[in-house]
Amino acid sequence: MINLPMFRYHPEPIKTGAFKTGEVVICDCCGGETNVYYSGPFFSIEEIEFLCPGCIKDGKANTKFDSIFQDYDSCDEVSDIEKQNELCARTPGYNSWQQEYWLAHCNDYCAFIGYVGWNEINQMGIEAEIEKDLSANNSESISHIRQNLKNNGNMQGYLFRCLVCGTHRLHIDYN
Repeated sequence: MINLPMFRYHPEPIKTGAFKTGEVVICDCCGGETNVYYSGPFFSIEEIEFLCPGCIKDGKANTKFDSIFQDYDSCDEVSDIEKQNELCARTPGYNSWQQEYWLAHCNDYCAFIGYVGWNEINQMGIEAEIEKDLSANNSESISHIRQNLKNNGNMQGYLFRCLVCGTHRLHIDYN
């Protein structure tokens, strides 16, 4: 078992593919060997090949490379700037086709759960919850989304869960 620090807004980063495992590499931040390394978005002037989970969690990568993992302008708004800093500077991001966008609910950022299509939403039994969220926050028809949202398809879903009330939310992107 791999011992990872806990990321509040990205609780299963190996499962979602934000971290790769296996090959031993050298972290560009701390210089230590690691067999778990980051493979998600990293906005930095410098070209960085490998980052270990610890350097992300404690903010060393953000400080050393003046970098972020999530664009501050591509997040829902929350009132606590420290929550925004934790998300953007110390949380592994996720990969999307266009621009990653992080959803919030109950004045806190949601946890990124993973990549989904409508079949996965149906299997989880959260269709009504997602339909309610999409009706309030998306301009597309629910029937169009139901028909076209496919995991690894042309319309991709990014599933989030509110850390306060447990509500599921969905961001959609197109290739």
